[in-house]
Amino acid sequence: MSVDIRNKELRVARFFGTRKGDPERGPAVFLARGDAADRLLNDGELAWIYGPRRHELATVIIDETVKPGDVWLRDIAGVAASETVKVVKPDLDSRGRSAFA
Repeated sequence: MSVDIRNKELRVARFFGTRKGDPERGPAVFLARGDAADRLLNDGELAWIYGPRRHELATVIIDETVKPGDVWLRDIAGVAASETVKVVKPDLDSRGRSAFA
């Protein structure tokens, strides 16, 4: 059975929340460059973060200080440090349900 590297789970090594007035706020995922490349993600793109309890869109930030296989999460609800998450590029090419169909 082959494992698709684009769906490999990553360990949450660090989680932090921001406060009103912080210069950088909002959902973000910090990845090593290699992990981002494996998932076809670029700095500044959006990605789905699938955690154990929910999923959320977050901005991708490539950070060389993050170890391969780990992620740092900012302002993502429903995850905790040492849990695993999947980081997935949104499929914008497939046709989904439409209100006008």
